[in-house]
Amino acid sequence: MSNFSWQKSSYSNAEGANNCLELAAGTDDLRHLRESDDPDVIVTTTTAKLRAFILGAKAGEFDHLI
Repeated sequence: MSNFSWQKSSYSNAEGANNCLELAAGTDDLRHLRESDDPDVIVTTTTAKLRAFILGAKAGEFDHLI
């Protein structure tokens, strides 16, 4: 999985380089997520599930968790 091209949000730099969630596209329809301070732990999901989560986050559905 080290061959992935990891991308992080430009907003991550506001609080330090190790406070980031990184995303990478995998084969087929898979997307991978990891935290920059623990890069060996990778969560894999599909594009559709990631899209649903991001849309929910944008809509404020998870605001009560933070």
